[in-house]
Amino acid sequence: MSRKLLETDGRDWVQRGVISEAQRAQLLTLYPTDDAAIGLLPLLGSLLVGLSALSVVAANWQGLPELVRLGLLLGSLVAAYAGGEYFRRRGNGSLGMGLVALGLILFGASIVLTSQLYQLIGYDLTGLLAWAVAGMGLTWLYRSRLLFLLTAVISGIVQGYNTGQLGAFSYLTAIGTALGLGYYWWRRPDALLGGVLAGGLLWQAGLLINHLHVKITWFFIPAMLIYALGDWQADRPAGRALQGPPLAAAFLFTLGLALFGESDFYAGQLRAPLGPYLAALAAVLAVSLAGKQRRGRLGSATDWLLLLPGFYFTGGLPLAVATLVVLYAYSGSVLVRAHQEHNPDRVTLGTVLFVLTTAVAYFKLTWGFLDKSLFFLLGGLLLLGLSWWLRRRAARTLATSSVPAAPPSASQP
Repeated sequence: MSRKLLETDGRDWVQRGVISEAQRAQLLTLYPTDDAAIGLLPLLGSLLVGLSALSVVAANWQGLPELVRLGLLLGSLVAAYAGGEYFRRRGNGSLGMGLVALGLILFGASIVLTSQLYQLIGYDLTGLLAWAVAGMGLTWLYRSRLLFLLTAVISGIVQGYNTGQLGAFSYLTAIGTALGLGYYWWRRPDALLGGVLAGGLLWQAGLLINHLHVKITWFFIPAMLIYALGDWQADRPAGRALQGPPLAAAFLFTLGLALFGESDFYAGQLRAPLGPYLAALAAVLAVSLAGKQRRGRLGSATDWLLLLPGFYFTGGLPLAVATLVVLYAYSGSVLVRAHQEHNPDRVTLGTVLFVLTTAVAYFKLTWGFLDKSLFFLLGGLLLLGLSWWLRRRAARTLATSSVPAAPPSASQP
């Protein structure tokens, strides 16, 4: 329920006798007016003014004396942080945190501009790493979602610059992001922050795999470690948000393999040594299942169907069939769990995945000899049959749960 709903439909409820006018007024007090849009106006205004000043300075940067440049950098930092603290203490948290975030951005810009000012060529990541560390410190200091999101982006930029320009992978940046932001999220679970954290860590894991020049499928070891962390999180929405990006990556990988993996050229880039890879995957699976069992979520173990190593089949028909079986198994399990949990959003997701898998199966396996009308007929019948089975299962479950308990006999006390 929201204040807007109470304002639009509340009077109609009063006229129908559902609630009284006094009750409607009491409900409205529980949902205060949303001042977020109003609070954004001064933030956007200050950002525009700041960008205007920065554009003027940038246009004349080379002509300014050295001391003036340093003074501008230091003054802008002090002004942003001091202004943020001032507005926070006066109760304007959105503007205050916006200015603190602006100060963090200016800190990174100051690192780059100072290196240019003194013609310093960085062959290591010390300066930019300090930027990421500062972001983590500010995130913990202010307990801010905005600073968390900004720090996750900064860490990704730092790692991307390190691997792309310096030709090295910063393990310190990766570990710092995982521990600093990961522990923050663990202590303060949040769905949005979980998704962003998982996406940032997957980005760094992908950079690591590319830097080491190892088989692509090794990527799913750290990816599923992130997934396993979500299994241990007590807050289910936050844990599921953390697991979303790894599952999306696994599904898209399998889907791409079904589309383009018919050649052994692709499969050869994927096949890690079977023994070590399966051992590492089994270890991560054990961690995940232990978390699921502790939190009572063993039913979600079907997510691991996406990690069935079908890519060890040879290219061509065996590989296509193996990957399609994995996709069908996963999309079907999503539908079954969605009906068991009575979750309409997951029903929609499972249906989309099922239809997408069926479309891939048609174009890869039956395009040349199966008529399009027959394809749509078979796909429709398959979906209708699955829907009928799920509804019948749900009806039986409901009937079983609605059977009243037998009354106690007269001989019982």
